[in-house]
Amino acid sequence: MKRQAAPIATLGVFVVLAAAAPWLVGDGGIGLLFEVLLMLAMAQLWNLLAGYTGLVSMGLQCFVGLGGYTTIFAANTLSVSPYWVLPLAPIVCGLIGAFSALFLFRLRDAYFSISTWVFAEVVAMLVFIAPGLGHVTGMTLTTARGIDYETFLLANFWIASALAAGVVIGIHALLYSPLGLGMLSVRDDDIAAASIGVNVWRNRFIAYVAAAAGCGLAGGISFMAALFITVTTGFDLNWVVAMIFIVIIGGIGTLEGPIVGTAIYYGMRELLTNVFALSGSWYLVALGAVAVTAMLVAPRGIWPLIRDHFGIEWLSISRKLADATALAKHAIALPEATTHPKQTTSPKRI
Repeated sequence: MKRQAAPIATLGVFVVLAAAAPWLVGDGGIGLLFEVLLMLAMAQLWNLLAGYTGLVSMGLQCFVGLGGYTTIFAANTLSVSPYWVLPLAPIVCGLIGAFSALFLFRLRDAYFSISTWVFAEVVAMLVFIAPGLGHVTGMTLTTARGIDYETFLLANFWIASALAAGVVIGIHALLYSPLGLGMLSVRDDDIAAASIGVNVWRNRFIAYVAAAAGCGLAGGISFMAALFITVTTGFDLNWVVAMIFIVIIGGIGTLEGPIVGTAIYYGMRELLTNVFALSGSWYLVALGAVAVTAMLVAPRGIWPLIRDHFGIEWLSISRKLADATALAKHAIALPEATTHPKQTTSPKRI
């Protein structure tokens, strides 16, 4: 119970701040927080893949764009509020992610990363040429014209808040489960994990489909709020570039890392663009310089540096020896000695 105190307290503080945000900041602040929360959710999902299963994807922007197109197209076609069709975004993206995994998982390491990028480009081209999806001009959410702007803005912000909190809580709970223990073993050494009964393919498949569905929901929320989507904005490579930047800077393989990385990323963006008035290529140069410096100073990320220096345990998923032993016994049924030496129990795959 003691190790759950910090996550519970963090959730409580987050709920209070999210509820009070409309009275603490203006519409501009709500818009910025909305963007921050969606990016935090997507960064956590990319971290789930790369940091906990060893899958470095360069194609999650595929599901961001698909989620946006699914939401707007369904709302316009059915002439209903986008909120009613928003659940279609994670469903469609999860199914397409599951289908693509059948082919992408045949590749490993850098080949897998490049193939996910290629797959995203292929999907973007198919959406571009598909009839009824706007081609170059994109699609506008026509069914949101009668919605009050203030209500629409606040509703979207609270939905984004729920998504960010849900992703963090969900991943935290997942990593404490036997399935999460299996994911960690796959990340460390997939061959060794398979040798002790861990179903490597299934663990990675679950993480990949979850990331696809989550990014699809985030994309649906983002473009529902924007009221407009094009192939260029929906399938922009910068979506996944921002996820990677946030996770690498914050600390890959930690729940706290994407939170710290998101704060650093948006803090730097506001500082460089609003205070120092950098724009275009100079903004990207400054961002890259800060990233390189941070990686030289803290190769594992900013949060691991802070954690190790000050001894802080925030959302840590580290297990005590007793906890790990209990989970291992639950996850893998080891052969037990009996009066018949030849009788063994087959390992349970996790």
